[in-house]
Amino acid sequence: MRVIKRYRIHAGTFAWILHRLSGLGLIFYLLLHIWVISHLSGGEKSFDAVMHAFGSPLFKFLEVGLVGVILYHLFNGLRITLIDMGLLIEKQKMLYIVAVIVWLISWASVGMVMISRMVLPALG
Repeated sequence: MRVIKRYRIHAGTFAWILHRLSGLGLIFYLLLHIWVISHLSGGEKSFDAVMHAFGSPLFKFLEVGLVGVILYHLFNGLRITLIDMGLLIEKQKMLYIVAVIVWLISWASVGMVMISRMVLPALG
């Protein structure tokens, strides 16, 4: 009987897994968003109660994470689109590294603005 070799995770596999997970996260967010919006039909009090719960510091922090998920999915999706169009096929690993660097810089920049807008009103 042949021994099954241990599967090695390459950069492409890691990119594939993260892209699928970020897509699932975005689907979850979309469903949550629809659920929140559906409270408008219950009247102002119903909607305000839900929005009050989502105004907590935990959800404000999770919004920064949501932006990170959106940006990762965006930049990795652009990388996949380029490869699907037949461009830079031989440079997939380098393209993934560039996408991750651009993602992290973008997320850090937007995240700092979001966090500063959360912290400054709390201080003043």
